[in-house]
Amino acid sequence: MDLPKISFIIPTLNAAGILPHCLRAIRAQDYPADRVEIVIADGGSTDDTRALAGKFGALVLDNPQRVAESGKRVALEKISGEYVVFVDADNELTHPDFLRLAVLGLQKNPQALGVESYYPAAPGMNSLCAFLTQTLHISDPISWLMSVSPVPLGVEGEVEHWTFPAGSFAYPLGANGFVYRKTDLDAMRASADFEDTRVALQLALSGKKEWLRLSRRGVHHHLVKGLADFIKKRRRQTYHFLSLRHKTGISWTQMKPRASAPLACIYCATVVGPVYHTLIGLTRDRDWRWLWHPIASFASVLGLTWGVLTYYTAARTADSEASLQPVQKLPK
Repeated sequence: MDLPKISFIIPTLNAAGILPHCLRAIRAQDYPADRVEIVIADGGSTDDTRALAGKFGALVLDNPQRVAESGKRVALEKISGEYVVFVDADNELTHPDFLRLAVLGLQKNPQALGVESYYPAAPGMNSLCAFLTQTLHISDPISWLMSVSPVPLGVEGEVEHWTFPAGSFAYPLGANGFVYRKTDLDAMRASADFEDTRVALQLALSGKKEWLRLSRRGVHHHLVKGLADFIKKRRRQTYHFLSLRHKTGISWTQMKPRASAPLACIYCATVVGPVYHTLIGLTRDRDWRWLWHPIASFASVLGLTWGVLTYYTAARTADSEASLQPVQKLPK
């Protein structure tokens, strides 16, 4: 079968400690190697990121603004694939047939806006990271409480069909292994003003309210090394959200969320709400990682508060957000 060309876009900044796992999994796909393009937008790494990327045949571009979203815009201008996969350096594809099934699924389902990844825990992944990525799926208790639950539409083989619940688009789509058609990104002018969840939301608002998942497949999201790392990342994400607030007109958090942002923060700062959901999770899922929920909830509020204080008190320069990025490295 003559499969179409597919482009991976990976923004990096001092990611040498984790990037090889991402690139190795891409090169292990059962997709024809000459139909896979890897484009890395690097924000001025001072470690071995660029050299490692070259070893895997990736095209390395300069990302002058250094942050991930600007890097994705830079890469979108240069790619040549008909399909685009956005992955971060801390993402690792779980199955060698992921690309092939994703492309075939989108070819068969033109009504779908893209393919969303599952985030199963990797062997040896620390329990906090596994809880945030696999158990919560949304990687942050505040966002988890605000987001609505997607609705399953049916299954065809390995391809699952999902949509938004009636009356709300408050579910974040678009990052960590998400697969788009390049034509859809062009229609949304993604290369001019890219932000992960905003592009997916624009497609949904334009009428494409369905997306696909591949059964059990997606990326191992090596999000955090521990609790301190999680707080630092919440700080950076909060800073990023505030910096985008005046640049983008829409956000999934405004699309009738399950709980308002202030209410979600109050929930996470208390003991009663998180413990309540911990008990539900333990009973329903038999997953002891729910014990992390009260701790992660309070840590999320700490990171958010730190990010707000940083945004409003520190000098805002071109490198401000990039300087908040923790060093990415897989634990031994």
